[in-house]
This record gives sequence, C-alpha cells and structure tokens, in this order.
Amino acid sequence: MSESPDAIERAVELLRPEFAERAADPAASANGYLDLLAEELDSTGVTQDLMTSSLVPRIYERYWRPALARAIKGFTGPGMEEEVRIARLLMGLAVGDAVLDIACGPGNFTRRFGSIAGRDGLAVGIDASQTMLARGAQELKRADAENVALVRGDATRLPFRDGTFDAVCCFAALHLFADPFGALDEMRRVLGERGRIAIMTSVRRQLAPSLARPVVERASGMRLFEGDEITAALAERGFTGIHQRLAGMVQFVGGRLGGEAAPAP
Repeated sequence: MSESPDAIERAVELLRPEFAERAADPAASANGYLDLLAEELDSTGVTQDLMTSSLVPRIYERYWRPALARAIKGFTGPGMEEEVRIARLLMGLAVGDAVLDIACGPGNFTRRFGSIAGRDGLAVGIDASQTMLARGAQELKRADAENVALVRGDATRLPFRDGTFDAVCCFAALHLFADPFGALDEMRRVLGERGRIAIMTSVRRQLAPSLARPVVERASGMRLFEGDEITAALAERGFTGIHQRLAGMVQFVGGRLGGEAAPAP
C-alpha cells in the first residue's frame, strides 16, 4: 500500500492557491515529497548548513538528533521518546487531528504523529532541506504511513491556508530561523480556532551568561532565547494556558487557542 498519493493529495487540498498551482506540476512530487520551494533559502549559519548536507540526514534520526539534544538538555533531560510524549501532550493530539510538524527533518516525529492521528487524521511535515526530505520519503515507504505527507517549504511563509491545522509542532528548530517570530506568526495563522502548539527551542540559563550569547549565536547560527521570550510571544498571539518546561539550555513550551488549558508536559 502506498501512502504518498493519498497523503500528498490531502496536503495539496490545504494549500494556498499560489502554492496549489505549483503542486499541480507532477515534477513537484516526483521525489516522494511535495516540493514547493522555487529556490534555496538563505542559511543562518553552520548548524543549518549541516542539516542540508548529505551526511547528517543519514545519521540524524538514530545518532545526530539524540546526541545533540542530550548535550544541550543535560543528562537528566528528557530522551527522544519523552520528547514525543511532551509534544503529544502539549498539542493534545488525538485521532482525526490534522497536525503540522515544522522543520520535520526526515520526519521521525511526523510519522509518530501520523500514527496517533490515525486514518482519519493527517500529519504533514515541512522542511527546507532536500536531503532530509529525501531520507524521510524513503522512511515513509518503509513505514507504509498512508496519512503522512512531507513538504519542502519555508517555515516563515507557510504554504497552507489559514486555520487548516488542529495542532502545530516545532521542535529543535525555531532558534535556527532567520525570523523566528515571523515563523510564530505563521504557525498561529494556520491553526484553527481551537488550535494547539508545541515548541522545543533554546533558552538562556545561568550556565550561559549574557556576554556569551552573541558569541554562541554568531558561531552556530543558533539564537538563545531569553527565559520569557517565547512564552510572551505566544501570549501576544492569543495563546492561553501556556506551559513551559526547562531542561538544560532547552525549553518546551505549549499553548492553546480558544481558552483551553494545555496539559503540563
């Protein structure tokens, strides 16, 4: 059973008109994912460059992502399975939901979200890296995940119509975006009136003095957010019941629209 045509067709139905026109070209989905980028995005630094290399996508799911996350979360921080659980709880993910996984890489979380959403739900992963998505397309074939689609696009200019998703997840990526708060605006835009959001990103703690912040950011292309920057940004965008959990130099943050409270992660 092939997942790609059905899942991609369902994802195309969620696109804004200008992107739907691009998706109509058969070449856009020839590689097992829907390519909606006309050109490469500008890099924000060495960390993002590694995500588009040929090596990292091959080792990302099993080695790179777990090791890197452990280094910045600390040895007592949550592991990968716990990250999935935190994301699921913050999003209140349920059967039948449409969920968007931003900066999905090879889609390891996207596939998990698809299994939770079930046949009637849809999990869409979006990333700018062709090498990551090519790897993800291979994994989708092996997993036979018929309700999962991968899209190549820009997180700061999402190709989807307003209010198309029940939940949005952005783990381990917001700090790499050139315009992270513009990306948050886009996440808010594509969520429905009772939408939920889950974010895992950087946070500056006492172990990272303020004087070190510009050095770290310039060297890595990774932004270190202040402790209340993301929670305040979500509140400004209408999210309520906001929860924040800290682990090393990482924060997990979630919130909901429509006045409901998100479960504590």
